[in-house]
Amino acid sequence: MKYTSIGAFLDSVSPALASAPGALVFAEDQVEVASTLEHALNIGFRTVALFAGDEIELPEALAPRIHRVAWDIHRDDAVQTAVNKVVSAAPGAWLHYCYNAEYLFFPFCETRSIGELTAFHAEERRDAMLTYVIDLYADDLDRHPNAVSLAEALLDRSGYYALGRPDPANHNYPKERQLDFFGGLRWRFEEHVPPSRRRIDRIGLFRARADLALRDDHTFTNEEYNTYACPWHNNLTAAICSFRTAKALRTNPGSRFDIHSFRWQNSTPFQWHSQQLMDLGLMEPGQWF
Repeated sequence: MKYTSIGAFLDSVSPALASAPGALVFAEDQVEVASTLEHALNIGFRTVALFAGDEIELPEALAPRIHRVAWDIHRDDAVQTAVNKVVSAAPGAWLHYCYNAEYLFFPFCETRSIGELTAFHAEERRDAMLTYVIDLYADDLDRHPNAVSLAEALLDRSGYYALGRPDPANHNYPKERQLDFFGGLRWRFEEHVPPSRRRIDRIGLFRARADLALRDDHTFTNEEYNTYACPWHNNLTAAICSFRTAKALRTNPGSRFDIHSFRWQNSTPFQWHSQQLMDLGLMEPGQWF
């Protein structure tokens, strides 16, 4: 289904979003758009929307399963604006947003659906889930110059850390149950990444509310949404495995010619399985077994 405006899309799918989680995918280019959409469908999202320009192509077999929304992804605040329009129109809906060449993984996602995940999380009185954006990158940049290869993807098995998130309204003391997370390519090649873009935490799965808005740093206006756990025990977390940073570092002229390989001593093949991410401590099953 194609929509010429986000308003037409919301008029059509808002009832569906109220009953089952939905995924919003923003295509910055043609790279792995189809695999991103297929992954969202495979883990159980009933409504999968692609926000993209006319230049983005979809396979004929996949197109009927996707809600395609005409959207200028390269305008200022494009993602923030679109997410907030959906949030306002679909209060109560569980939503996930990501870019092309990004893949959401959660504990036991091979055998459990996104609907089961959000149902359990809601039972724990949680309306948002912290997701770490884990950088993926191709092993051989000569054969894969844009750093994207599903078959030969690597990730960092260590080098992640967290710092307290300062609260400007409270003399910059750390905010309760909030941390800034760092690591991956944004840490190893930080000289090519602006300081405001070095964090790897994103609230990638959340329940819409009428008074909620996404900010440009991937946090929300409701501070409880930005916490990694509730006060009484650890909660589920998830991971967004992403080629986006690697692709950008290999595309931007300022970094492309300085980087000949992303591999280092702590690189390991990505197994495309949630157990690997849990074993590496990159997501937390909490009380969900």
